[in-house]
Amino acid sequence: MLSRRLPFTIVSQCRCHSVASSECADGNNSKYDVIVIGGGHAGCEAASAAARMGVRTLMVTHKVEKIGEMSCNPSFGGIGKGHIMCEVDALDGVCSRVCDLSGVMFRVLNRSRGPAVWGNRAQIDRDQYRDNMQREILSTPNLTVRGGAVEDLVMSSGATSESPNSSSPHVAGVVLESGEVIPSRSVVLTAGTFLNATISVGTTVKQAGRLGDAPSIGLAKTLADIGFTVAQLRTGTPPRILASSVQTQGLGVQHGDEPPHPFSYLNNRPVLDAPQEVTYQTATTPETNAIAVESLDRNYHIKEEVNGPRFCPSLESKCLRYPNLRHRVFLEPEGRDSKLFYPQGLGCTMPEDEQERTLRTVPGLERAEIVVPGYGVHYDFFDPRQLRTTLETRRVGGLFFAGQINGTTGYEEAAGQGLIAGINAVQRVRGREPFTLDRADGYIGVMIDDLTTNGCAEPYRVFTSRAEYRLLLRPDNADVRLTQKGIDIGVVGERRRHSFNELSTHFREALDILSGVRMTWSKWRHVTRHDDMPDTSTVIGADKILPMLNNVSALGEMCQLPRLSVLLQCQHIANKVLAHSIYRASAGQMSALVKEFRRDEALRLPADFDYCEHAANVGMSAEVAEKLNRIKPETLGAASRIGNVPVGSLIQLMVYLKKKQLVT
Repeated sequence: MLSRRLPFTIVSQCRCHSVASSECADGNNSKYDVIVIGGGHAGCEAASAAARMGVRTLMVTHKVEKIGEMSCNPSFGGIGKGHIMCEVDALDGVCSRVCDLSGVMFRVLNRSRGPAVWGNRAQIDRDQYRDNMQREILSTPNLTVRGGAVEDLVMSSGATSESPNSSSPHVAGVVLESGEVIPSRSVVLTAGTFLNATISVGTTVKQAGRLGDAPSIGLAKTLADIGFTVAQLRTGTPPRILASSVQTQGLGVQHGDEPPHPFSYLNNRPVLDAPQEVTYQTATTPETNAIAVESLDRNYHIKEEVNGPRFCPSLESKCLRYPNLRHRVFLEPEGRDSKLFYPQGLGCTMPEDEQERTLRTVPGLERAEIVVPGYGVHYDFFDPRQLRTTLETRRVGGLFFAGQINGTTGYEEAAGQGLIAGINAVQRVRGREPFTLDRADGYIGVMIDDLTTNGCAEPYRVFTSRAEYRLLLRPDNADVRLTQKGIDIGVVGERRRHSFNELSTHFREALDILSGVRMTWSKWRHVTRHDDMPDTSTVIGADKILPMLNNVSALGEMCQLPRLSVLLQCQHIANKVLAHSIYRASAGQMSALVKEFRRDEALRLPADFDYCEHAANVGMSAEVAEKLNRIKPETLGAASRIGNVPVGSLIQLMVYLKKKQLVT
């Protein structure tokens, strides 16, 4: 409880502060329309989006100098994650542009598969990324940044201008650690791993959100007292090792792509002021695995009954699960001028002396010096089924959660959520329709639907396999899918709008040029020197043979089409043309499935319907009714994706709701 006398009533059962709606919730008395708590990847996107939309925005973060800090791995993107980066960029988000400024090595993963599942990835200079992100955030119009810890929330009850018919509680501002109250009309909470967090090395445990930074204890208690369902997850990070102490001779080497592919549609290539860096590859040995298992009795992090990331497990977890395998280790540079390597794959939380022993058993690391030990983090997260698809909490109006607080893992997942939360915080303040993305709109929509429908028992990571319509949700067409939506709601700036229109025009021009070049199969066989083509007189267009070549730039040169060659110098155009040609045949079939999906999504379920009360009349089991009551799916489609909910129960539900005229 804050000792300072506050100008409103204290609610006895809850730490949060209550105020009559007329005192603080009215926009006329609020200095800020949106307050974003946190300056990590979710917070940066949320604050930037709100400010771009023209509302008065405040970012409150523990340390201004830590805005944009990359707490774990020095990389962005990957399979699935790179797709989210493209979607954030298509809505004029900032992380992709900052990565293009800060990257030191760029690769496209999954090239052996079709372009629908290619994953843009880059090694990032930590210091440059942080500096460039801070430069972006601190120069954004309508955005004020303030250092400090948020200790509490200001709560209000009754109707507001945003929700005139609501009687449920809603957020009306924040209380800083100093006791200062800052009114606001909405709040986006992006606390990362800081809520009620502890870090551990071996059996040594202390309160911290990451090494050197204090956790958020008061705010975690406030949220638990409000009644949010809370649990804990764990994550970890490997030791940082002195690069000069690594023997790289004989290790595998990974180089960047030439030309390097940018994340942002605004750039044709990333900004590289020097040759690309390389990463080195090694692997654990049986001795490594033995030490990891032997040290478990001195490892608090692994002994705790808290779930960790399945798809980025600690060394100890891998060795327990697969004791006879050699586990890959990638030595990633932390920056151009950094003296450190980040050993991806050696995340561990054993005592520091055991970490040193472990490194000695890995080829190339026999003399490696640890500069910062690996450590584990335990932190609070809140069941994301307590959220609407706008990422607004159901329990408190105007309060949005984004990032690891929702059980996700990764910079990219956090950025995607922050963007959606920031947009919807503004939409709520303005009393406008919410902005949501569904599973057919993008990977951000897939992620949010997965979280709000089924929750997560372990840190959630995006994969291309999670998306049913992945042939339509490609990295090359995120701008086509999303940028116009962003323009319509005002989150996309003029530069992006102009670039999008120009890119779209050039793409259509390239397709027209290709479809206008027609020759017999025999002629194509001769021109392309492709022996698998039939030797017939059937005439066919260049756009139809492109999937066989899988190289649009080469086709432009073979056909001696100078204008096409100029257009294809833009990597985005080349990728768009190739993907369009490959997936054109299947796009129609996929679009039919999307149409069917959207039909179910259009059937909206009543938000205040008590499934338990009506279970007998509907004809559904008490177990199903209880599950629907807990999750409160917004649409019939969302209800159908809840685990162990029979289709028959949903059919009976729709019959009942239509009879009662409760379906919209």
